[in-house]
This record gives sequence, C-alpha cells and structure tokens, in this order.
Amino acid sequence: MKEAIWAIVDELKRLRAEGEEGIPLSEEAFEELTKFARIADGQEVIDTPDEVEFVKKVDFDFKKQEETKQHQMAQKLKIVVGGRDFEIEAVPEPTPFVLPEADKKTRWEALREIVLGDKVCARHLREGKKIVFGVGNLDADIFFCGEAPGADEEIQGEPFVGKAGQLLTKIIKAMGLEREQVYIGNIMNWRPELPTRTGNRPPTEVEMAYCLPYLKAQIDIVKPKVIVALGNTAVTGLLGADTKRRMGAIRGKWHSFNNTDLMVTYHPSFLLQYASNEKKRQVWEDMMAVMERVGIPISEKQRGYFL
Repeated sequence: MKEAIWAIVDELKRLRAEGEEGIPLSEEAFEELTKFARIADGQEVIDTPDEVEFVKKVDFDFKKQEETKQHQMAQKLKIVVGGRDFEIEAVPEPTPFVLPEADKKTRWEALREIVLGDKVCARHLREGKKIVFGVGNLDADIFFCGEAPGADEEIQGEPFVGKAGQLLTKIIKAMGLEREQVYIGNIMNWRPELPTRTGNRPPTEVEMAYCLPYLKAQIDIVKPKVIVALGNTAVTGLLGADTKRRMGAIRGKWHSFNNTDLMVTYHPSFLLQYASNEKKRQVWEDMMAVMERVGIPISEKQRGYFL
C-alpha cells in the first residue's frame, strides 16, 4: 500500500517539475482516491454522501513530511580527513528527476538546470563557489569522466580547468582532437568539503552515489562510444568500490558502464605528480586504445610518443 501511495506522490512531483499546477479529477476518481487514502490511514471505508467532504478536510501533512526530510538532510556525517575527524552534512538518497522527451540539446539544458538548482549540491558548496556540470560536444564519441571538482573548477563551474585540466587538453590535442570535440564530466558536482581552505579529498561513496544519476543522464544524452575513467575515484564511482582494485593493475583494460565501453587510466593530476616517461607512455597507450576503438587514425609519429 505504501509503495502505491509513494508512486502517486512521485508522479505528482514529476508533473509539478514539468510545470503542471494542477490536474483535473472526476468525481469518480476523487471518490476512489478517498477510499484509497482512508485505507492507507488504517480507517474503515464507508461509502457515505459525506465522503467527498471528509476528504476535503483531510490533511496529508506533506509539509511535515518535507520538514522531516529537511531534518534528515541536515544531519551531520563524521569522516576522517588527514587522520582527524571532520563533520560534513549528511547526503540523502539521490533526488528523482525527469527529463523531457526531446532532442539532445533540450534534454541537456533541462538536466543542467536541474543540477545547478539542486539544493543538496548547493548546501555543500563553499561560500561564493559554483556547482560543476559537464561540458563539451553532445555528439562526442569520447566521454572523459573525472573525479571531483578542485579549487579552480568550483570557481568557474566547469570541469578540468586547472593544471590537471590543462594537461588533459594537451592529451586531447595529442589525439588529434580539440577539447570542444569531446565531452568532459565529473563523478561529483561539488568540491568535497575539507576542514581547511586548501587541498582536496576523495568524495565518499554516498556523495558519489548522490551525483551518479546526473552523470548517468549526461552519458545517456551524449551516447559516447567510449567513456574514459580518469583516476581511481572515477573508477570507484562508476564501477563500485573494490578494496582489491589497484590502478596499476586495471588501467589500460576495457570495462563496461551501462553498456558503454569504459577505459581506465591515470588522472592527469597523477601525471603532474609522477611525471616519468613510463607513466606518460602508459596513459598514451590507453589513449591510443581509445582512438582505435572509436576509429581515429593513429600516425607513426603518435605511436612513438614517450618511447
């Protein structure tokens, strides 16, 4: 019974999200909903002439439900950062949303508006910072998926605009493409909070789970031939946590996410920290595998990079 009630509530929320301010209801339908509501409330159903008047006076107290939900969302979650306890606002279950049946651009713009207006994402932002949403070609063959936004990204509201982003742009150019020809997104829409103003931390699984439906929707809109998971956090967000998984062992290998080929490789920030020719070559071999998968020709010069 409860599942059926919430199915109706979810449908009403969907209609409201699409701009509906009300729905027409026949007397027969109203009477049936009346019985339905009283059964759900544990009351005996009695067909009387006063049935409709009774329902008009019933308060389902959606305001109280919303207040309870807000209270749950405001609870704190304790995590450990740098060996010390740190409290962040607890993250609820993902927020349901519905995109219009339309062309790619319309759906993408609708999704972007939903994400930028997401109250949970907004509450986790530092003062004056921005929610980060994906950018790029909606018909791209390659979808680069990063980890969580950093300091530069939360300022501009765009993924991969800092030093790691500059390196990613160089990698894309080395593949014979422009940044505008691919799509770039993140596993997270906000920069995870820290007890300090500098530095970054990996998002928790719960944080990634909240943002994952938004990432899935972007992938569904773009429909790339290949997803490139940049770094272990992106891999965890897309493929799930695995304590035995090591980047050195899984990079360069093909996986699948929602029936889309997925290549795992190091994050550009890893290359900035460990800039050996060996690591650069490993990433480049991963990129050549991606190029071959999507049908981008590889020159002899390209095959010789970082040897």
